[in-house]
Amino acid sequence: MAKALDGVRVLDMTHVQSGPSATQILAWLGADVVKLEAPTGDITRRQLRDVPDADSLYFTMLNSNKRSVTLNTKSEQGKRIFLDLVRGSDVLVENFAPGALDRMGFTWEVLHEANPKLVYASIKGFGPGAYADFKAYEVIAQAMGGSMSTTGFDTGPPLATGAQIGDSGTGMHLVAGVLAALLQRTRTGLGQRVEVAMQEAVLNLCRVKLRDQQRLAHGPLAEYPNDEFGDEVPRSGNASGGGQPGWAVRTAPGGPNDYVYVIIQPPGWPHLAELVGRPELATDPEWATPEARLDKLDKAFSLIEEWSSKLPKWEVLARLNERNIPCGPILSTREIIQDETLRASGIVTDVEHPQRGSYTTVGLPIRLSDSPADVRRSPLLGEHNTEIYGGELGLSDGELADLAANGVI
Repeated sequence: MAKALDGVRVLDMTHVQSGPSATQILAWLGADVVKLEAPTGDITRRQLRDVPDADSLYFTMLNSNKRSVTLNTKSEQGKRIFLDLVRGSDVLVENFAPGALDRMGFTWEVLHEANPKLVYASIKGFGPGAYADFKAYEVIAQAMGGSMSTTGFDTGPPLATGAQIGDSGTGMHLVAGVLAALLQRTRTGLGQRVEVAMQEAVLNLCRVKLRDQQRLAHGPLAEYPNDEFGDEVPRSGNASGGGQPGWAVRTAPGGPNDYVYVIIQPPGWPHLAELVGRPELATDPEWATPEARLDKLDKAFSLIEEWSSKLPKWEVLARLNERNIPCGPILSTREIIQDETLRASGIVTDVEHPQRGSYTTVGLPIRLSDSPADVRRSPLLGEHNTEIYGGELGLSDGELADLAANGVI
């Protein structure tokens, strides 16, 4: 079956996580993604290795469905080959430090002249201005994008989230920009620059906290569990942060992930009151309405936890779902890997790799009815040099041998 991005060639000059997460989605959607690596390879091939002399899970889980070529773009021969690759590509994606490609001589103007249809997409740590040259990492982006100051409990320090909102979150934003630029190209015939900054992507994901910062001007945030408010949005633990209050309540036997997250909706309150053995709270004026419960949400969730802590997590979930109460179990990483539902949907899947055998990875979370995604293994370093340089650029076996001998590929 044809894929949504069949016929689109992506030249992938990304490394580590933010860029590869974006190009992997494009590959899953059907683009021919050619990962262009230095002869030494993406650094994450060797980082956090669990199998000696094999590509790490860090690399394999971010580079599915791609082809790999190696090239020393600092050599004169490498520069010429690079421009040949650019001329045959629809999209170039890079996440180097600011100005890295410019210093190699590959400015936007040079690339646009070589291929006017090229969409040139970049991920940087920060947008223009005072932060532009700061070095960015996942948690630095969380720190400067509003996430860390609003994550954790009000009595503790700022916390990073386990979700990679700085790296992979930025990659998701870049995918949207690339697809928009490709669509616009169908009308204009021209490519354009696409840039996404990690700080700004995190900030976009934290927009509700900026909403609440402005609401503070009109008084305390009633839906927050905090006792005191200053002039900044506080850390609010596991509060839902929305119009319907929620909290993670403990379940038996009390392990680190034996919790269920519960939302109290107005229609669900009578059912919750019944479950916790306090049916009279459904009609008690002090408890019956959301407004009445607002100043005693901690007590409400304590009542629920008194009930839930005596039952296993999945039994709590079943009883809540029977009554149509919004809830979800806190799933550990082990539980997620073993989850039959997630495996049946394909979002958790096993892939065979020639170096490391079978490994588990995450599939495409976007479902297109006419463009199903298959998850193929990540490429070995330079696995497609002959296929692309020889079969597509027309270099002879002798030329390829010379390039390899001279360290160009």
